[in-house]
Amino acid sequence: MRRTATVTMFMILWLLLDISAAAADPPGPTDYLSQVTEIDPGVPGISIEIVGGDSFVVLVVEPGVTVDVIGYSGEPYLRYLPDGTVEENQLSPSRYLNEDRYAAAEVPADAVAGAEPQWRVVASDGSYAWHDHRTHWMSSIKPPGKSPGDEVAEGVIPLFVDGVEVDVTVASVWQGPPSALPIVLGVTVGLLVAFAVIRKREQIINAIVITASTAATIVGTVAYFSMPAETGPPWSLWALPATALVVGVVTVVRRTTMTAGSYRTLQMLGALELVLWGGLHWSWLWAALLPTSLPFWLDRFVSAGVLVSGIGVTIAVLLAATTPGRRVSFRP
Repeated sequence: MRRTATVTMFMILWLLLDISAAAADPPGPTDYLSQVTEIDPGVPGISIEIVGGDSFVVLVVEPGVTVDVIGYSGEPYLRYLPDGTVEENQLSPSRYLNEDRYAAAEVPADAVAGAEPQWRVVASDGSYAWHDHRTHWMSSIKPPGKSPGDEVAEGVIPLFVDGVEVDVTVASVWQGPPSALPIVLGVTVGLLVAFAVIRKREQIINAIVITASTAATIVGTVAYFSMPAETGPPWSLWALPATALVVGVVTVVRRTTMTAGSYRTLQMLGALELVLWGGLHWSWLWAALLPTSLPFWLDRFVSAGVLVSGIGVTIAVLLAATTPGRRVSFRP
């Protein structure tokens, strides 16, 4: 059991490192919706859209079509070859600026607009996603003088499609706040669960951990696969609650073969992982748009319920471990 607890803790630390390494890049909750408003001239063979609300441009090119994407300084940035290969110019300043949503990245001295392109393959299926700062509001501060419903940014992405110059216009609009009802319902369910487990009904602790972690794993997995792989969605979206689920199942299966201390340790690990996952989803509760294909209300409901119920289970386990009359024993 000590080995299981140790491995679990290392997994949590690894997932937190995964979050810190990718937190600035993958699509996240946002209050802005960017959409392609015009493709001039209209040409066949390409499909372009914005995913994650306003986070990434996704350009899909049909086989046999060649496309060049021009960077911020007029330099070659991306090129799509007729066989579906997508290449990125490693000496394009845009390549480095696009590593961060707000272009908070250092550009190497040799990455200049006039440098001879140095191409690297980044995809092979004619599809690629990238941050493009011409398509979204470039600040974490709300647009001054604007309000929900207003357009906050507009930009043009220049392409060459089979040698034809094409301008893709993108506009970004500030969205209103989401309904608080799913959050209220999730918190209510979480409080009911917390009250039940704290009021000496510790026999349902394991069931709560398994149920909550299952819901969180499903929600996190859908969000993970809703994002293009090249955007770097963090594994913690699904791996953190999945680890809690495994811990919960082990706690039930090994219940009669472990000491009371090991039993409480695993319960606490599962509960803390639920709290951590819910805490990481705090911003998902309040943003207008979420990077998931699930209904936003469902994601908010699950996130709020998991966070509150995880806190309740944590308190219940602490009480059970420190109150003599509530210590657990599996031996006659």
